[in-house]
Amino acid sequence: MQAEFSVELGADDPTLELPWKSSDPTIQYYDLKSHPELLAQIVEAQENEPLAEFLAAINSPHSVVQTAKCDTWSSQQMDVEDEPFGAAFKYESYIDLAPVADGPRYSFAEIEDLGRKLARLLQRAPEILASAEFVVRRCYYHPEAEPAPAREGFYLTFYLSGYGEDEPQAQQRWSIALQLVANALLQLSAAESARSRQ
Repeated sequence: MQAEFSVELGADDPTLELPWKSSDPTIQYYDLKSHPELLAQIVEAQENEPLAEFLAAINSPHSVVQTAKCDTWSSQQMDVEDEPFGAAFKYESYIDLAPVADGPRYSFAEIEDLGRKLARLLQRAPEILASAEFVVRRCYYHPEAEPAPAREGFYLTFYLSGYGEDEPQAQQRWSIALQLVANALLQLSAAESARSRQ
């Protein structure tokens, strides 16, 4: 599985506010870490079982991150980085991952370490026509006690593409790769939990 890590902290690069708000009342942030029962409200996961399973696993108490935003789509438009896969279709997603602990949430070195470890683990995963990328970006975390100012920190945007000769095959490979990423995240979470108990 192809897996990469990068950093986007420039003035024009995307950022995240957490919790975020939308002008569309049907689109909103759900804190699945604190309220797992709200998973049913995530429109993108309602008819996408692999995504729903990933969101449930990554927002479980055992995980060092929580999800903030997500989306999935399919495409036949191939970019230069897609060409090595030689596929006609790709099924893609992005999922924003916010660290739970203050360490990686506010320390560039710690979020960078998490992103690099994830990419390295996935590079050792079984060969599959899929690619993952973890991008460190800036996040503004709003405390629950308003109107305290937001605190600048970091998060990871996780992109995943599965490739195939048709859309069902591309989605199936995406689904397998998504499970591999969930396993890697939970493996790192378990290691972090064991380290903190020492």
